[in-house]
Amino acid sequence: MLNDSATATPAFTDEERKAIQEQVERLLRNSHFNQSRRFPSFLRFVIEQTLLGQTDLLKERTLGIEIFGREADYDTASDPIVRVTATEIRKRIAQYYQEPGHETELRVSLPAGSYVPQFQWPQVAGEIVPQTVAIVTPPAAAVVLEGGADTKPPRLWSWRPAAVAALIAIVLCSAAIYLWRSAQRSTFEFFWGPLVRSSEPVLFCVADQSRYSTITLRDAANPSRQNQLQDNLTAIIIDDLNPIVRVAGLLQSNGKKYSVKGEGATDLMDLRNGPTVFIGAFDNAWTLRLTANLRYHFANNPEMTDFGIVDSTKPGEPGWVVDRLQQMTTNNYRDYAIVARFIDGTTGKLAVVAAGVARGGTRVAAEYLTDPADLAQLERAAGNKKNMEVVLSTQIIDGEPGSPKVEASYFW
Repeated sequence: MLNDSATATPAFTDEERKAIQEQVERLLRNSHFNQSRRFPSFLRFVIEQTLLGQTDLLKERTLGIEIFGREADYDTASDPIVRVTATEIRKRIAQYYQEPGHETELRVSLPAGSYVPQFQWPQVAGEIVPQTVAIVTPPAAAVVLEGGADTKPPRLWSWRPAAVAALIAIVLCSAAIYLWRSAQRSTFEFFWGPLVRSSEPVLFCVADQSRYSTITLRDAANPSRQNQLQDNLTAIIIDDLNPIVRVAGLLQSNGKKYSVKGEGATDLMDLRNGPTVFIGAFDNAWTLRLTANLRYHFANNPEMTDFGIVDSTKPGEPGWVVDRLQQMTTNNYRDYAIVARFIDGTTGKLAVVAAGVARGGTRVAAEYLTDPADLAQLERAAGNKKNMEVVLSTQIIDGEPGSPKVEASYFW
């Protein structure tokens, strides 16, 4: 636990502390954070210690012990949970402030190479009022007093250069925001434009699991009264639901209609009706079929203990492999995923793939395909090629994925 002697005088007023805490909770309610347990715990801890003036405690080993329950002598080199979590939080904070509507909020940041958060207070609108007044003050070459003597122009008029500079800064800032939003639209248009422009609705073909299970039903008149029934259920893994929500949100915001079907209920005619987004790999037969002839495709050993992605141009090489036993016993492993967009030769329709070897890889695949910075890099790499395939990797720690890393790519 924390050493009580390691304290310092807080450098924040009560009002500042309250404003920071409110902004942090606002951040954590956002979709970039509210689906994770690890990120809120980390951010709340470093914020609280900073507000208490205990920034000397914000070291990697201390954070690993206090937040993640690691032993005092744990190896930070082989267990990078603190570094991975901090990197992901920095990225998600940046994504939050890039969204429209957050421009005037108190800005919380976690500088690279440090675990001590910083805060940038929003500019108070009243600070530029004197300059605004100066702009509209009528000009005068001289002011004549009652005695007839001339004086210099009012002092307020001497503020004009600063006011003009402020106005220019506002114009440049507005232009920068416009260009940034245009770039956002450009990167989205690059990858998702062909689906949005299609006259046909988009289909999500998602891995599903059929199971015979017990469900609990509640009495409408008395919810505390329950009854259990046996039922056949078709379930979707929540890690596959996350990508659907991400991509569907983008499509819906651009007025694109879509539908969702489990892979077991999807047939070839469904795939011929329009563009399809395939979610999941080894639990989605359609994903395995459509990617089988691509350069990078999914594969496993005969014992079905090792699952991964292989490069068809390098036969015999292991590729990118997930050890299923390690995954199940430790929940700490490196996962891999394929993201792709291509015209399928069988259906003649556009296909998009967001599929991981394990669950974390599928989540990261969708994150990659909805992140403007990642799409911008993909656009630069693709050039004028229309079909593309990328292999991603991510570190999974305690079941939570980190940031995506590009392992390989191919364009045609």
